[in-house]
Amino acid sequence: MSQNILQVHSIHGAKYQSVWDFQEILLQKVIHSKRASEVERTHHVIFCEHRPVYTLGKSGSIDNLKASLMELEQENFEFHKINRGGDITYHGPGQWTIYVIIDLESYYRDVHKYVRSLEQIVIDVLAEYAIDGFRLDDFTGVWTGEGELKRKICALGVHLSRWVSMHGLGFNIEPNLEHFRNIVPCGIATPDKTITSVTQETRIPVSMEAIKESFLKHFQNHFPMDLVVNTEY
Repeated sequence: MSQNILQVHSIHGAKYQSVWDFQEILLQKVIHSKRASEVERTHHVIFCEHRPVYTLGKSGSIDNLKASLMELEQENFEFHKINRGGDITYHGPGQWTIYVIIDLESYYRDVHKYVRSLEQIVIDVLAEYAIDGFRLDDFTGVWTGEGELKRKICALGVHLSRWVSMHGLGFNIEPNLEHFRNIVPCGIATPDKTITSVTQETRIPVSMEAIKESFLKHFQNHFPMDLVVNTEY
């Protein structure tokens, strides 16, 4: 029986491409490990605070980028087309972009269940801050809000290769929500759906590190592993 080990990486202020390249390196390591049928299987979670960047998923529309590339450059925003699912989103300071590189076959072969599990982890984290997080039919990610107005607090988009995952979640803790103005977030343009954050909902400062610890605790409820914290990038 294989032993599952989780390495945790933290990255702050790196350019998007360098983090994407790092993901690809880890992805190939996990794929090589399973090909070699190694008894010890190492998986990875990266917690990243990006420089301001917009990413467009493979199923997204460039029409959902409301600013020109020249305007983005002038405002020091990056832009990348990437291979995850979903449409356009924003990553930046005050948001945990959480990249999950695990061999899903160590647990099950079900993409739908995997996505629902990631959503549930965030919902469980939010409950610790008295925020009612939930799913919406036809809209991937985690939402909150009462009545007709719903507020998205976590975006989600994944990619799998040989059942090894990459990409993951954009979890809004205390980002500058004005940075979402240049896009139609996740391609959702209806006025009854907006963007929010943990601090916007709680109205008090929230520790990024505390959110990370909570996420890892709930993550291991869904994907039991021996935890190894690796602070080196």
